[in-house]
Amino acid sequence: MEDVSSAESIQHNMSARNVVLRGRDNMGDVMVQLRVLPESIDVDLKKLKQAISEKIEKLCKINEVKEEEIGFGLSALLFTVIIPDEEGKIDSVETAISSVKDVSQVDTRDVTLI
Repeated sequence: MEDVSSAESIQHNMSARNVVLRGRDNMGDVMVQLRVLPESIDVDLKKLKQAISEKIEKLCKINEVKEEEIGFGLSALLFTVIIPDEEGKIDSVETAISSVKDVSQVDTRDVTLI
């Protein structure tokens, strides 16, 4: 059952992203919350936060970074970033984060037009 809800969540996030970005001609920025899961509980989140920040600093403005406890000793990083309202920009930030060593998964949690 969890796979279905996870798939629905991903579909919802993609739909929300498409609604925000569809039919707009660079009219502003979007605030995006991204959840970054490390590969294991042994990953130093402070070093991971720094590596991710350095990787995406030219693509977006980092508004806030928080830690979110998942369970069993695993925590995620929640990046709230501001990205230009242009097609493909969110994907480029996600791809950049995914390329950082020790990143297991990147999920878009929320997209808001600002």
